Amino acid sequence: MISVCTLVRGRTAQLANLLAGIAAQTSAPDELVIAYMQDAAPAGLPDPGVPVRAVFVPGDPMPLAQARNAAAAAAGGERLIFLDVDCVPSPTLVARYAQALDHAPAVYLGEVRYCPPGAFDPDRAMRHPAKPALADDEIRPVPGHGELWGLSFALPRSAWDAAGGMDTGYAGYGAEETDFAWRLAAAGVPMAWVGGALAWHQHHAVHIPPLHQFDAILRNATRFHARWGRWCMDYWLGQFADAGLIRWSPDADAIALVRTPTTAEIAASRREDALFS
Repeated sequence: MISVCTLVRGRTAQLANLLAGIAAQTSAPDELVIAYMQDAAPAGLPDPGVPVRAVFVPGDPMPLAQARNAAAAAAGGERLIFLDVDCVPSPTLVARYAQALDHAPAVYLGEVRYCPPGAFDPDRAMRHPAKPALADDEIRPVPGHGELWGLSFALPRSAWDAAGGMDTGYAGYGAEETDFAWRLAAAGVPMAWVGGALAWHQHHAVHIPPLHQFDAILRNATRFHARWGRWCMDYWLGQFADAGLIRWSPDADAIALVRTPTTAEIAASRREDALFS
């Protein structure tokens, strides 16, 4: 049995497109689990053609780790696919992930291509420049578990359990996925890119740097460093340091807050047309 899991807060139009993508699969999953980080599900959603389980995990800041844990706990499958609500699965995504999981138990990372602004159009989607180009039948070991990204990945339930799920001590945006990746590595769970499990990312504005998540990034990066003795989200921390908001370097033992970003700075960091953050 294979379960697709997604997390939602708002983003009803994006969720509707994801559901339509599930309905178009060449090999349907056994169920879809939706973890709503809100009090209720929206009305009028399309039928994904498979049973739907809904769980509700409201809270602020967004309880991302708790919602993923709740989705995994509710899922009936021994194989789990996590798909971000902004992603629309290509018709072969479930079949390709299932094939890879049948081949060998591991964590598999599927390709995500980014759609430009405007109407959703997969034909115009672009590969992320920092991610590998894969043949549809290719499985390629990752150079390090830090490559895990939450947009699209699949794993056996045994791997999820071996890592202990996600740490709910990470509040709001950032670090919970990287922490999960390092616990997978510590548990000896291999990780690989898999070609053919393509998803299309629906465009939305991004913040560069992500000043709207400033407090959460600092808090969660500090928690990660205390556990692993190394930093995550280094790129963003470097951007914050360059902007004079913090004093930090990759070999620092702590982040020194200089000041918080202003409302105007947060607004100015928003990019409507950027594809990648």
